[in-house]
Amino acid sequence: MTAWRRKLLQAVPTVLGVVVLNFLLLQWVPGDAVDVLAAEAGSATEETMAQMRRHFGLDIPVLERLLAYLGHLAQLDLGVSPRHNQPVLQLIGARMGNTLLLMLTALGLALALGVAAGAFMASRVGRWPDRVLSILSLVLYSTPSFWLGLMAIVLFAVRLGWLPPGGHETIGAGLTGWAHVTDVARHLVLPALALAGFFVALFGRMTRAAMLEVSQLDYVRTAVAKGLSPWRVSTRHVLRNALIPVTTVAGFQLGTLLGGSVVIESVFSWPGLGRLALESVQSRDYNVLLGILFLSSLLVIVANVLVDLLHARLDPRIRAR
Repeated sequence: MTAWRRKLLQAVPTVLGVVVLNFLLLQWVPGDAVDVLAAEAGSATEETMAQMRRHFGLDIPVLERLLAYLGHLAQLDLGVSPRHNQPVLQLIGARMGNTLLLMLTALGLALALGVAAGAFMASRVGRWPDRVLSILSLVLYSTPSFWLGLMAIVLFAVRLGWLPPGGHETIGAGLTGWAHVTDVARHLVLPALALAGFFVALFGRMTRAAMLEVSQLDYVRTAVAKGLSPWRVSTRHVLRNALIPVTTVAGFQLGTLLGGSVVIESVFSWPGLGRLALESVQSRDYNVLLGILFLSSLLVIVANVLVDLLHARLDPRIRAR
């Protein structure tokens, strides 16, 4: 059995535990979707609310609901949203693409900028560029993402007018082809940068520390003694091994990145899973929320499997284990 298949099989109990725990925790939250719908209607009677609970299966015991939910989940059926009266999988599928686009863009920017800044700081350790970038990374690390987003809107959208303040495309423009791609990219710049800010500082500091640690190892000194160029030593021997802890943290931080997208999507009116999760909490639409949490856990597990495969590519010693 290959390594990635073994890791996926090991992840099954984790996913099952996450699903059961999320289901039970949401059952303890007071209120349900019927209460919200009745409050919005303003004229619902007890008989009407009881009928709605029977319709959505909210009147049966918690254990029976859990078993029924697990049975439907095994068939890839996430249920129906009482709020939208649509299949949960359909609702999530309509938003998932936007969230993945935002997350992957932010993660790519964070890794590229963070690793580049960390490598530059490590090559100038103790000098003024290292100190300036260290202070900037500390400030960026301590700044909330929503504040970065708001300041980016004020500066680049309101004052300079370079980029749109929100949304994921120009409404009513009817753009197609390359014009549509460019339009989406312009809307993506600010939320992706705001979401990536914290992780740029995190990956930058980690890359600097890892490179300084690796540069003191014996095989690096041997490479220098053999007469290899400083660029080759830094890229092929130091940076390559320093990326292992950075990519490990990147895989673990994917869940944090998904959680941060809730705030960023709300600030920039980005139609993704983050906003859908927030709307589901406000409307007590627990079927949708459970579906988002389930798919999010799958996403994090797959990302960690990919990180393990990347480690085997970076370090052949890991491949042999």
